[in-house]
Amino acid sequence: MTSGPPWILGHRGSPTEAPENTLVSLRRALDLGLDGVEYDLQPCATGEPVLLHDETLDRTTDGSGPVRTATLPEITGLEAGSWFDPSFRGEPLPLLEEALELGRNSNGDVAMHMIELKDPTLVSEVARELRSLSHPLSVRIASFHRSVCLEARDLGLETMLIATRATESDRVFVRDERISAYATAPGGWEASAAPWSCEQWSWAVDHPEDLLDACRRPLFGFNTNRPRRALATRELVRMTPEDDGPFPLRVPLLEVPEPHVIERGGAVHGEWSGSWNIRLQVRNPFGFGVRAALALQLHGGAFQVAGLPVLLRLRPGERAEVPLSIEGGSWSPGNDPVIQVWFEWEAGPGRAGGAGTGLLLDHPLERVRSLHLGEGALRLPMLREHPGAPPASAVLERKGDALVLSVEDPGDVADARAILRLGHVVRVGGHGVRIPLPADLESLDANRSLLFSAGFEGRSSEGERVLRRWCGGLPYGLRSGAPGRLFLRRS
Repeated sequence: MTSGPPWILGHRGSPTEAPENTLVSLRRALDLGLDGVEYDLQPCATGEPVLLHDETLDRTTDGSGPVRTATLPEITGLEAGSWFDPSFRGEPLPLLEEALELGRNSNGDVAMHMIELKDPTLVSEVARELRSLSHPLSVRIASFHRSVCLEARDLGLETMLIATRATESDRVFVRDERISAYATAPGGWEASAAPWSCEQWSWAVDHPEDLLDACRRPLFGFNTNRPRRALATRELVRMTPEDDGPFPLRVPLLEVPEPHVIERGGAVHGEWSGSWNIRLQVRNPFGFGVRAALALQLHGGAFQVAGLPVLLRLRPGERAEVPLSIEGGSWSPGNDPVIQVWFEWEAGPGRAGGAGTGLLLDHPLERVRSLHLGEGALRLPMLREHPGAPPASAVLERKGDALVLSVEDPGDVADARAILRLGHVVRVGGHGVRIPLPADLESLDANRSLLFSAGFEGRSSEGERVLRRWCGGLPYGLRSGAPGRLFLRRS
């Protein structure tokens, strides 16, 4: 298996196969052949760095409340696996010193550790733990806070400033302050043509087209929630250096209609459902003939499918269309179906350059909703994510240079807190929350949209965490489905 650049790290480990920010998830990423891992740190009450993304324990452990109020004995007694799947019951919440013991990947190479500090007070403690290591390790201390990067640099650590998109201000900062690396969200490098003095990275690169772009640039490195897809894409680019076409598999979005329940043959599919007739596009990016086997892989929900599997023979550069009929869905946004294509080499010496018999690529079949917003306010009905859930709604409004979301009817959610996503920015507030619109909004034409999702979270009458959403994409990233699309109408 080839390595970087770009170097590929597992975002919170391998979070689609194991519970995020746990040792089993980090080991899984390294076992798959990734070059390293990324994970988040929060401080507990006694100061030790704990692998946790959120400020609270509620989402990914059997504890509750802020992590910074939990003592080390309380932290070590928590269970952090069964929320993901019962087979991971008993998986502990790890400390930084345990994660740092993971020194090599399955190829025997020294592992990279991208350590994101969620709390600026952790820098000195992380530096102390790194100085005590007895084995080699490649580390980048990452943060959205410039102050963290400066403090880590002064302590002799390799640092990484994180942002949503590359800006001239950040370029000057990392150059003048000798910051080691800079990372953006997917697509965040597109507007930057000026030279950078540091390593260029991206974070949470998951979509096939974004992965293809990251590997072609190439970036110095990136992290991903989709390790297998990322490794396959890097191998694709290595094998087809002259190819500049789109990802070899193109899949239309599945637009989900207004909330309703589909019932066919006694099966109730829920509100995150629909009926679609689409055409898949597949092309041969290789300089030799291939067999292309297409299949559908389900990850939850109830679907009826016609048109797959199918086997094609494609000459070099040849394209084909495959009609697909799919009906069904689920109650709640979650993992979408995936279209897989297995490119198998046809007979001939040296056809694949020693890359084995074929290459497996995949592309999500994303269910989305679209919203067109003008200057007025819109009521957003929340999905009923389980049978019997009461109606709930929020109000979205454009106010000047910002979007504002307010909880209108919380339904079955007590102490509801509004959640708004725009692009790769997510904000959580109280009754309402706002996010500034992009500075280059006027450059968007009528056919371009922004990634978007909205909802609110709180507690049920039994005290359990409840999340109500207008569409997928919340919470950000994992097992939440694809975000919606927001089109802003000019008045």
